[in-house]
This record gives sequence, structure tokens and C-alpha cells, in this order.
Amino acid sequence: MAEALQKNRYADAPRRADWTIDQQWTSYTPQEHDRWNRLFARQAKLLPGRACDAFLAAKQKLELSRDGIPDFAELSARLSVFTGWRVVPVAGLIPDDAFFDHLANRRFPAGAFIRPEHELDYLSEPDVFHDVFGHVPLLADPVYAEFLEAYGKGGQRALRRGQLHHLARLYWYTVEFGLISTSQGLRIFGAGILSSPGETVFALEDSSPNRIAFDLERVMRTKYIISDYQQTYFVVESFEQLLQKCYQDFGALYDDLRMQPDIAAQEITPADRILTKGDHHYFEGRGLAAE
Repeated sequence: MAEALQKNRYADAPRRADWTIDQQWTSYTPQEHDRWNRLFARQAKLLPGRACDAFLAAKQKLELSRDGIPDFAELSARLSVFTGWRVVPVAGLIPDDAFFDHLANRRFPAGAFIRPEHELDYLSEPDVFHDVFGHVPLLADPVYAEFLEAYGKGGQRALRRGQLHHLARLYWYTVEFGLISTSQGLRIFGAGILSSPGETVFALEDSSPNRIAFDLERVMRTKYIISDYQQTYFVVESFEQLLQKCYQDFGALYDDLRMQPDIAAQEITPADRILTKGDHHYFEGRGLAAE
């Protein structure tokens, strides 16, 4: 019972100046490893034919499996061979400046704790399953890895300009909840979808959400829902497109965004290239509001 009520086993762990902690992998309990295994097995059944090929291939290359919570040091040794990225343990959410510094230096800060049993299906704060299963595999893809490094450097500039809210929307609608177009149809690459059984199906197959072709300025103007499924998903053509659009100084774009109104999460605009116009049946009567 005590374990079930303890949401984050690292809440009081000593933090270094960069907010990293010791993972203490040998301290995970059999129950915690079993929780990872069950979460892994559930997603492993759902993702073939839904996740993008790059994710599925990288999961195999990195030897992620239903064999307990990964040791970050061992995982980093495998990952660094492909792209130079490493996974560093943190207790939970960290300050923005520390987060961007890690990304800019090819370090992915991953929550080391695993969700308690009573929050198996939904967790408000990212844990080791969301961060490692959802985020880490694509860091073995060279183009995606370069994009996320560029995002970290861009985050440092956005902080100085006071426009982090615009850049956060880019992360939300790509890194967390992005879809990609393939010759086989739409596929998932966002970690928030890849680590969620319900949203894995909803994002691709439900008639409720909008699915709109990626446009950088449009994404940065769009609000989002934190505590439920997304009302709109943006679809990139490729990771190369994502890198090309984002590998730039956003200064002029930020100046323009200051003059533009925000767009509601469910809203369609005249300039949108709509792939699927949602009927929003899921959201009707739920009273969801964009952040």
C-alpha cells in the first residue's frame, strides 16, 4: 500500500547542479520492473502499423524490451553509438534552462521513477516509461536527433526573448503529439501518443480530432490541451522537413507571432491544409479548454 501511494520514489533524491540524479538502478523493486514490463507489452502490441518505422526500428536497435526498467548507463552506451545522445536521470520535471541545456548538448533528461499502479493508464508528470519508451528510440535516428538538439538551442534563445510559450507549442505538437505522413498512411512519432494506449488508437483512427499538415507558424500559434486527448494533430512530411523548418533563428518569426492572435486547439483556419476535419464528438460536452 505504501508503494502505491508513493508517486515518485526520487522526490527527495540529491540533485546535481544540472538537476540530474543517480538512477540507482539496483534499487528498483520487482513490482516496478513488472510494471514496466506490462506497459511495454501493451504498447508493443498496439504500435506495429501505427508507429513510424523509424521508431520501431530504433526500439529494436536499442534493445528496449519487456525485461525491466532500463539501466540508463547501459542504454546511453548503446544510443551514443548511433547519434552521440545520452539519457540522464532526473527526479521529474526540471527548470526550462536546465532542460534546454541538456537537449542542446545531446543529453535527454528522463524521469527515473515509474508511475504507481493506480496511475497505470494516465500520469500527469512524465515517468520513465513515457520518457524512455516514448522519447528515446527516435534519438537513434540521425535527422530526428539533430532536430531535437536544434530545439534545445532554440529554447535557450526563446527564454531570453520571453517567447517560450510559442516554442513550447512546437514541442507539444511534434515531439509529444506529432504524426508523420508515410506511403502506408499516417503514423505516430510523438512520445505522448506512443506511450499511451488510448491515444495511440485515438490519434490515428478516431473521427473526433483534426489532422492538419504541419506549418511552423500555425503550430506556434495553436493552444493545446494538457489533460486529455488532442483536438488537433499536426502531420509532418518527414523528419527532414521538420529539421529544415526548425533549423533557423526564429527571431523574425517571434516578432510576427507577437502580432498574431492565438488559435484555439480545435479551430480550423482558412490557410490550413486539412487532412482530416474532425467532428469533435469526443470533446462535445466535456468542457475542455485549451491552455
